[in-house]
Amino acid sequence: MTSVQQKAPVPAPSPDRGPIPPATRPVLKARPSAMRRKEARFFWLFISPWIIGFVVFLLGPMLASVYLSFTDWDSFTDPNWVGVANYVRLLTEDDVFHKSLWNTFYFAFFSVPLGMAIALWLAALLNKKMRARKIFRTLVYLPHLVPIVAVALIFQMILAPDAGPLNRVLAVFGIDGPAWLFDSDWVKPAIILLSLWQAGGSTVLLLAGMKGIPQEFYEAAEIDGASSVRQFWSITFPQLTPIIFFNLIMGIIGAFQVFAQVYILTQGGPDNASQMVVPLLFNEAFRNYHMGYASAISWLLFLIVMALTVVAFVTSRKWVFYETEVKN
Repeated sequence: MTSVQQKAPVPAPSPDRGPIPPATRPVLKARPSAMRRKEARFFWLFISPWIIGFVVFLLGPMLASVYLSFTDWDSFTDPNWVGVANYVRLLTEDDVFHKSLWNTFYFAFFSVPLGMAIALWLAALLNKKMRARKIFRTLVYLPHLVPIVAVALIFQMILAPDAGPLNRVLAVFGIDGPAWLFDSDWVKPAIILLSLWQAGGSTVLLLAGMKGIPQEFYEAAEIDGASSVRQFWSITFPQLTPIIFFNLIMGIIGAFQVFAQVYILTQGGPDNASQMVVPLLFNEAFRNYHMGYASAISWLLFLIVMALTVVAFVTSRKWVFYETEVKN
């Protein structure tokens, strides 16, 4: 005896809702071809060295440092769990850390805007039509290629108290130059001055951005009678704000990671007047063998840099202009 399977009645179309759409059949996804599977295997094969290096040498140590920041570890014996004691000591008791954090903020507050302003000024000059323009562009970028160790040693000679060229030039104008690297009041300005030496990298980016601005904007501004200064602030600067924003983010990160200048020139002296967070981290980890304490410093530094980056991204909506941005 065979059973008859009855179909469910199809509801009549409602005059209010309109006709019922026809049932759609499930679409079968096409299986990837043999060529695509082969390309995927080669992709993972070629990218595997980077993935292994990232996991082993970057991600792994980062995750391990999170645990170590809650321990007391000298890198030779087993870690001793201390909880948040390292963070409490950093925030409430360690005066050297407080001073180094202040010095780092001081360095970033002055070096980043000054470096961006000088880079923008140099880019505006090198964008003008003049003789030997390519040679000047090369000379501006060359300091960026010099290793920071060599630059620091050069500035050590330039900023020498007695025989230094800078103080000799100041003496011609009757100014008694300070002992730059040995004076607690002038050591941070000296390191800021050193940071401005390598503004060529940002200058090249800004110069490339200027070359991408359509000339029709300037031609229309000239017809309207706009001066060169007005053209710069109304056309050039808004078009360059994405590159300026990129230089700002990279400048903030680089300023809070300053290490070589301090380590080579001053070792944090005199009297911790030039001590920064990263050199302090290095001393705690590899001189005092306080690896857990150094890990706590690194994560506090990470949170500070992350917070400043988030603030920069949030405020960028008010002043960064993207030409392809569509506003409703």
